[in-house]
Amino acid sequence: HGAGALARARHLLADGRIVAVKGIGGYHLACDAGDPEAVARLRRRKRRGGKPFAVLVPDVATAAAIAHVDAAEKALLTSPRAPIVLLRRREPRPGDPVVVDGVAPGNPDLGVMLPSTGLHHLLLGLPGDPPGPRALVLTSGNLAGEPIVTDDAQARVKLAGIADAWLGHDREIHVPCDDSVVRVVDGAELPVRRSRGYAPLPVALPVGVAPALAVGGDLKNTFCVASGRYAWLSAHIGDMDDLATQQTFARAVAHLQELTEVRPEVCVADLHPGYRSAAVAERVAAPEPRRVQHHHAHVAAVMAEHGLDGSAPVIGIAFDGTGYGEDGAVWGGEVLLADYDGFTRFAHLGYVGLAGGDASVHRPYRMALSHLRAAGTDWDERLPCVVACAGAERRALDHQLRTGLGTVPTSSAGRLFDAVASLTGLRHEVSFEAEAAMALEAAARAAEEETPVGSAPIDASVGPAPGLGEGYPLPLVQVVDGPSTWDVGALVRAVAADVLAGTVVPVIAARFHRGLATGIVAAARAAREGTGLEVVALSGGVFCNALLLSRATAGLREAGFTVLRHRRVPPNDGGLALGQAMVGARRPGGAGSTRIGAVPRNGATDGEE
Repeated sequence: HGAGALARARHLLADGRIVAVKGIGGYHLACDAGDPEAVARLRRRKRRGGKPFAVLVPDVATAAAIAHVDAAEKALLTSPRAPIVLLRRREPRPGDPVVVDGVAPGNPDLGVMLPSTGLHHLLLGLPGDPPGPRALVLTSGNLAGEPIVTDDAQARVKLAGIADAWLGHDREIHVPCDDSVVRVVDGAELPVRRSRGYAPLPVALPVGVAPALAVGGDLKNTFCVASGRYAWLSAHIGDMDDLATQQTFARAVAHLQELTEVRPEVCVADLHPGYRSAAVAERVAAPEPRRVQHHHAHVAAVMAEHGLDGSAPVIGIAFDGTGYGEDGAVWGGEVLLADYDGFTRFAHLGYVGLAGGDASVHRPYRMALSHLRAAGTDWDERLPCVVACAGAERRALDHQLRTGLGTVPTSSAGRLFDAVASLTGLRHEVSFEAEAAMALEAAARAAEEETPVGSAPIDASVGPAPGLGEGYPLPLVQVVDGPSTWDVGALVRAVAADVLAGTVVPVIAARFHRGLATGIVAAARAAREGTGLEVVALSGGVFCNALLLSRATAGLREAGFTVLRHRRVPPNDGGLALGQAMVGARRPGGAGSTRIGAVPRNGATDGEE
C-alpha cells in the first residue's frame, strides 16, 4: 500500500517482471522495454504475435534518445491528449535507454508515449528514487481480441496468466478507454486510433443530421451518436468477434447516449449482412438499421471532417482490406464519385479470387498465388510464395481457384499488399491485421531513404537496379458500360519478374508503393476528364501507410487536385461511423443532390428511394 506498493512495483519491473497497472481507462501491462526476456515473456503470455508494443518514457529528451522526434511529433507527445505517437526508431547510442527489438519486431517505428497520469510519473521514478527502467512497455491489459480490463476482481482473474503482480488504486473505472495512437505524415497529424484524450469530444458536422446511432464496422470498432450539427464518436471498442467486446459495445452505446442526451430516431449500419455490429445494434436500438456501403461511408467520413456540405461530389479513393460490395464481392480498392446522397463506382482494382475467406487473410501466400493465377503467371517454384504453399494445400487452392469453390472475387488493396509481401518472401503468414503491409512499407522506406530521387527506369532483367524508377505498371482499363479496372496483373507480373531476377526486397517494395501511387493519380485524372471534379478524398485503412499516403498526396497535388486526408478521425474503420451517420441520417434538404454520369447511383439502402 502507498509508497511501499510503488517501490515494490518499480523493483519488480527492474527485476524483469510483468506488472498489471491500473490506469484511468483500464489496466495496462508493464515491463522493462530494455529486457529482452521480459518483453518476450509478455508477448508470449498475452498471445500478442508480432504486433508492436507501445513504450512509455518520462520526457521528450528520453523519447528523442530512442526515436527521431520533430516539432509536430513533440507537440503531440506533450499535448494534454498525450497519445501514443508513432516515431521513427533511432539507432542506439552509448548511454541511451535500451528498447529491445522485440518491442516492435522488424518495425522501423516505435509507438512512444509520455506519462498521462501521476501514477505513470511515479512508476518511472522521481528524483531520489532507486534507479529503474528508463523505458517501459505499456500495453492494454487484456488477452488478444478481448476488451481492456477495468474491474479489479476481473483483473486478478483475466490477467492471472500474464501478470506477476498488480498495482491498483481505489478509484473505480466506469468507462473503458484505450490509449489513442497517431502519426505525423507530411507535418500533419494522422489519427490511427481515436480514443483516450480525443473521444468523446464532438466532431462538428457540415450539415444537420437526425438523432442517430451509427454503429461502425466489425474491425477497430467505434460507433457514434449524432444529432443536429454534432457527432460524438466513442472511444476504441475493438474487434466485434468476441462476446465480451459486444457486451462492452452495448454498455458504451447506453453510456454515450446518456452523456449526450441523444435519443436515436435512426440507426445506421454497414451493408454487410453478417456484421455483428449491426446485429448488436438491432438489440440495443429500436429503429431497423439503415444500411450504408462500407467504402461510401469511408469517403463520407473524410468529406464530413473537412466540412463539405455534399452539394458537390468528390473523387473518393477508398483502399482497405475488406468491405462488402453491392455485387456481393469483397471490395477494397475503389474509386467512387460520391456525395452524401450516393455514389458511382468509377473504378476498382481488378478482381481476383479470395479462396477460403479468412484462410487467405491469415496466410498471404494464398493471395500471392491467387494474384499470380489471375495475372496468367505460372506458380514458379523459385517464387517464395509458391514454396510456402506446398503439398495438399497447394492442390486444394489450385482446385478452388479453377472451379470457384469457396471463393469470392475481391478488389481489396489490403490483400494486394499481402500478396506482394509474400511474393517477395517478407511475410507468408500474419499474426495480426496489416502485419504484411507494415513489413512491406518498412522495406520500401528503407529503399527510399537510400536511393536518390530521379533514378533509372525499371529493368527487371538485370537484377538490382541503381534506382527505383516510377514504380511498377498499374494501367487503368476503361470500360464503356461499367466501372474501369486497374490491371493488377501487369503489376504482379512485374513484381514476379523482379523477384526471379534477384532484385532486393526493399527495391521491390518501393517500386510497388510508387506504382500504386502513380495508379491512384492516373485514375483521378481519368475521373476528372469525365466529370470535371477537382477534389480527391483519400480514406480506408491502407492510407494509414505513411509512404503511400505521402506519395499519393504529392502526385495528386502536382496534378492540380485538392486532396482531403483524415485529420480528426482515422482512415481505417475507426472513422467509419462518422461517414455512416452523414449518409444514413442526414436531414432532407441538408445538401444538394448531384447525379453523376450514366451509372445508377447507390446510397443508404433502407427500403426507400
